[in-house]
Amino acid sequence: MTKRNILITGGAGFIGSHVVRLFVTKYPDYHIVTLDKLTYAGSRENIADVIDAPNHTFIEGDITDVVLVERIFAEYAIDGVLHLAAESHVDRSISAPMVFAHNNILGTLTLLEAARKAWDGNLQGKRFHHISTDEVYGALELDGGKFTEATRYDPHSPYSASKASSDHFVRAYHDTYGLPTVITNCSNNYGESQYPEKLIPLFIYNIVHRLPLPVYGTGQNIRDWLYVGDHACALDTVFHRAESGQTYNIGGNNEWTNIDLIHKLIAIVDEELGRAKGESEALITHITDRLGHDLRYAIDSSKLERDLGWHATMPFDEGLRRTVRWYLKRWQ
Repeated sequence: MTKRNILITGGAGFIGSHVVRLFVTKYPDYHIVTLDKLTYAGSRENIADVIDAPNHTFIEGDITDVVLVERIFAEYAIDGVLHLAAESHVDRSISAPMVFAHNNILGTLTLLEAARKAWDGNLQGKRFHHISTDEVYGALELDGGKFTEATRYDPHSPYSASKASSDHFVRAYHDTYGLPTVITNCSNNYGESQYPEKLIPLFIYNIVHRLPLPVYGTGQNIRDWLYVGDHACALDTVFHRAESGQTYNIGGNNEWTNIDLIHKLIAIVDEELGRAKGESEALITHITDRLGHDLRYAIDSSKLERDLGWHATMPFDEGLRRTVRWYLKRWQ
């Protein structure tokens, strides 16, 4: 492989750590620079197996720090960016929208400006890959088809609004300055090392410790679940093969209502713990629905499958059990 110097932001977080691990091990001739603020959702432990690799450098820092970001571009001759750093929890965005606007919008803009300045006059071989979410599209009805790359943006939460704004800035930098950008919008990720504020690890933890399982409303909200390892492979594919200016949706073609997913988790965790079948069903507790809670998300990944040959490969039962076992080793 041609030697490259790639900056991965948010690389000590959930999805980012899987991407860092993949790139460090798959591309030994690349130099991977991980930039992470190490907030509550990021940890050096997530990349402990590669943090000291000879082709990897870890930097603790903030993507809104203009001086730091510009220094990284200059010092390491960055020619590629995978931008995953973001505040991502919808509930937190409802209580602290300004934090999401600052980090997600201004952080993305800081990176775009640094790339524009560093690459001015020499865009050959450069790539700015912005990792976004399907939540920018709003919500689908139960029979409303799936999100495509042409779906109109309609964000309903401060989180999704901040990501939508980031997406628009990325496209604006491509259209205005010719910056070689690509955007990917993914569905809900699950897998190892996710911070336990998100549904799957939170419910695993609560089942293990016999705590209530808080279900918003009736639990009929639907999400499309994507194994994080499949997502990392998709990002690898898009980063290396997509044409500049393109957008690709990444989904698992794996829709579940929240309540059905919870029943599935209960069955797996109870079995792994040697409990009676369905013993933890009594922990389910319905609570007031979340503000602006979108009914359904579903991703159409056919463009990515058709153009670049990627498709999700992890069976949901296997990925979910693998995830459960990873957390049980840490929480029992």
